[in-house]
Amino acid sequence: MAGAPSIQDNVLDPDVGELDLAPAHESGVGGKSITIGAVCKALSQEFPDISISKIRYLEDQKLLTPRRTPGGYRLYTQSDVARLRTILRLQRDEFLPLRVIRQELASGRGGEETPPPPGQTGARPRRAGVSVRSDSGALFSLEEVVEETKADAKLVRELEEYGVVRGELRGGARYYDETEREIIRAVAELARYGVGGRNLRVFRSSADREATLLQQILAPALRSRNPQRRKDALDALENLAAVTSHLRHLLLVRDLRKIAG
Repeated sequence: MAGAPSIQDNVLDPDVGELDLAPAHESGVGGKSITIGAVCKALSQEFPDISISKIRYLEDQKLLTPRRTPGGYRLYTQSDVARLRTILRLQRDEFLPLRVIRQELASGRGGEETPPPPGQTGARPRRAGVSVRSDSGALFSLEEVVEETKADAKLVRELEEYGVVRGELRGGARYYDETEREIIRAVAELARYGVGGRNLRVFRSSADREATLLQQILAPALRSRNPQRRKDALDALENLAAVTSHLRHLLLVRDLRKIAG
């Protein structure tokens, strides 16, 4: 975080027309204030898709309010960085749209989230991040997936049988990517309540229909050869995925209330 800005930080700020190369300053609260480029570098390991333009977009949506120097440079305090990390986690882990994230922040969920003490329950489980963009390319063997997710190997094979996961055959062994690993992890939790692979066809069919709908909406932009237009389409796809996921959750909650009522 310390040190001179790298070449990647030399990004024209559209608001002031200058290079975003402001030096770090003492914020007076929470230590040093840092530039937008330094924020990107600080969060890039946890959020590989983070970019200066995305941070500016969140600012445009009134989710972030970094202070400005007299020269117009953005400076972020440690509190700002913690708030940004919370926003990105809510997008990635809970698929919340920005409107709902804004409500979460207004209710006080804006700082660093810490895990509960050992043995304490009640916190929402933290899911591994997934994205509609290409994943890291990492593949996991059946043994690794079973060890990490605590799923039964028979359950994994049942999921393959019903097309919920497919895996990739290499050298006579089947491997699974990060997203399929997380699908297996989620199903392993459902399996504790007696839910099996055959019960999950309804989820797969619903996901297929939603994916087809979003494809129809964004297909021209996703096929564009213009890199910026394609990037904008991927950002829109991420947001639409979050909105449809939240809508599905709300519809489910409404129906479950009728059952519980």
